[in-house]
Amino acid sequence: MRVFRIAAAIALLAGPAYAQMQTPNINLIPELASKTPEEKEQEAAQQKAYNESLKKIPDAKGASDPWGGVRSTDTAKTPAAKTTASAKPKSKTGSNPN
Repeated sequence: MRVFRIAAAIALLAGPAYAQMQTPNINLIPELASKTPEEKEQEAAQQKAYNESLKKIPDAKGASDPWGGVRSTDTAKTPAAKTTASAKPKSKTGSNPN
């Protein structure tokens, strides 16, 4: 059983190394990414359209309150009747101190 465990560990460690040796040399990041003239022309047209669309966005008015148009300008009146009702002292009932 011990021999089987050792063989399995060696196989797990040697598998990725063997797989790296079998793949061909592929450069995933080419140094020179050349574009065709059509691709360059298309990219320039996209960049021009993007810049034109940025000019169409209106400037912010400096308002940092998005709900400013919903709220009223009048201040809310606070009810004063609630404070006079709570001025009465509470009386204890019963003999239990807790």
